[in-house]
Amino acid sequence: MTNNDILRRIRYVFNLGDSKMITIFGLADLKVSREQISNWLKQEDDPAYQLSTDEQLATFLNGFIVEKRGKKDGPQPAIEKRLNNNIIFMKLKIALNIKAEEVLGIIALAGLHISKHELSAFFRKKGHSHYRECKDQVLRNFLQGLQLKYHDNVEPKPAYKWKKVGDK
Repeated sequence: MTNNDILRRIRYVFNLGDSKMITIFGLADLKVSREQISNWLKQEDDPAYQLSTDEQLATFLNGFIVEKRGKKDGPQPAIEKRLNNNIIFMKLKIALNIKAEEVLGIIALAGLHISKHELSAFFRKKGHSHYRECKDQVLRNFLQGLQLKYHDNVEPKPAYKWKKVGDK
């Protein structure tokens, strides 16, 4: 998934207009224009399309945390120069103030089932013996689950049922 895809999905799920997105970027001390936001949200085949950088998405996600949870005392977290799905997933989890069981339920809404142990591996520090890289499929299903939970008029996918060998 590209940073632009993630911005697009978050905007849709939480029904964020241009003004609100500009405000969210501002909460993390980045001034952006309506034109920049518009260009990040365009489809890849549009000539005005611009790729959002890791720093820009990290700034947006930090601003989203401030928007949803309030500004914390003391120094603000540093903006990551490089993002991966694990960091994006963690920032969304923090912003929405959701616990592991809720995250599992949100992912299940999109039809993917993972264990609590698999989930906790995504939130460990890189280098930890149980750290696991979050693949695009997991992040995509989490974002889709958020859409099903927070956005109106969307039907959840039925959960996938595993069949035993020989079952019809």
